[in-house]
Parts: sequence; C-alpha cells; structure tokens
Amino acid sequence: MGAATIATPACASAPPPPLEVSGRYRQGGFAVGRTTPLAPVLLDGQRVTTASQAGWFFIGFDRDAPVSSEIRIDAPEVPALQRLDIIPGDFDIQRISGLPQDQVSPTDPALLARIRRESALKARALESRWDADAFTAGFDMPLETWRVSGRFGGQRILNGEVKRPHYGADLAARTGSVIRAPCDGLVTLAEPSMHFEGGLTMIDHGQGLTSFYLHQSRLDVTAGQRVVRGQAIGAVGMTGRATGPHLCWRLKWRDRNLDPTVLVGFRVPGSG
Repeated sequence: MGAATIATPACASAPPPPLEVSGRYRQGGFAVGRTTPLAPVLLDGQRVTTASQAGWFFIGFDRDAPVSSEIRIDAPEVPALQRLDIIPGDFDIQRISGLPQDQVSPTDPALLARIRRESALKARALESRWDADAFTAGFDMPLETWRVSGRFGGQRILNGEVKRPHYGADLAARTGSVIRAPCDGLVTLAEPSMHFEGGLTMIDHGQGLTSFYLHQSRLDVTAGQRVVRGQAIGAVGMTGRATGPHLCWRLKWRDRNLDPTVLVGFRVPGSG
C-alpha cells in the first residue's frame, strides 16, 4: 500500500534512522510507525507529532483524507520518508426522521449556551496527550454482542436537513449491555448527561488518539482514571440524540475523524 522507505544518508558510512510503518491506509484509517526516539514526525509537510521515548508514533487519516500522504521523519542524523496510497472510503447516506427539533437545529439561547459549554469540555479532553503507546496493540470491540446500525462516515440527513457526516460507528445492542475498554487508556472525560451525546466517556490511548462512547445509560469510570483493555467502562443506553439503544463509538486523532472499527484486530507486525 505504500512505497518502500526512502532514506538519504549524510555520508556513505552513516546508517539511516529506522522507519517502519504499518497500518490500514484508507480514509478513516491510520498508520503506526516506529523511528528514532523523540524525532519530529511530519505528515504532508506539516509537523503533526513526535515519536515517543520508544520511537512509536500514530498517524490518523481523516474521513476526507487525500488519495496519498507522505510521512517524513525529521531526525537530526538523516531524514527518512514513507509515501502511502490512501484507499477511498465507501460512505453511505443515513436518513433519520422523528428527532426532536432541539436535537437537530436548536435555537433556544439557554440550550445553545449549554451546547457551547459542553463543546468546550470535549475540546479540553481532546487536548490530552497521554504518554503511552497503547495504540500499538490495536483495539478489541467494546461490546460482546451488537448489530451495526450505522457505519462510519455516512452523510447524515436529520429530519430532512443535510448535516455533517456521521463520524461514529453505531452498534445497536440491548440497554444495559456492558461497554468495555477496547484498549488501555486514560479517561479524559466522563459526563452522564450531554445534550447530544447523553452519557459520554472519552479515553486517550496515547498521543491524543481518543475514543468516544456515546448514549450510555450508566458510566462506570471517572475522568483521570486509568483503564485497561476489557475493563467495564459503562453500559449501552439511548440518552442524548438517539432513537433506540445503541453505542455510538467514535475515534479522533487530533482534529481528524477516524473509524474505530478499522483498528480492531490490528497488531504491530512481529508483536504476536
């Protein structure tokens, strides 16, 4: 899916820094790389992250990512480069009717002020940069039993109004079904009653890779708590903007919207 690593040594005897990249290169997908520890990492010419002490870094490809991307390592010894072809996503159209109007296009000043406050809470949580590389182990599904009721990236039409694409994977399940952490992480937000999201938990899995769990009927964790893969974090509900019991599972890396299901089953090559 991508070209071989390209390295230009400063002199014939200088070994190039390592650059190993794997992942699922598609819109809504990702790349996990390993390189010189603490080296700056650039994506398409823009510095986006820094490799960890162990040399790991995460790159996310937005739902609307371009057809190709270039990862460059700005190491002091010698740069390294990886070019990746990005597979276009297959996004559907999702029409949902019968929602209360204040869940589609709210106008009440008090409600709009509440939405702004809640947006600020989410924005602060997204600033988290947990110093860990939990993402290298990929994700498990957060539910034991589910039915996909809405795929990531679909164009949303709510009560006949064209809205933003749906940036989550909707997993229909019975109310009260246990939601489990798909990967180790740090809880950055746990709020039981958000206007749109209802019961909402956000978890940083390292370097700002943050997963979201919406519409919960019960939250079992608190902000600042460390969680491990498989730990119960809450229960399925239909709070907030929901027409039936389900988990809306979302994933963001910095300001990029990713498909959390793409990380399911991923393991760094050679890690077992």
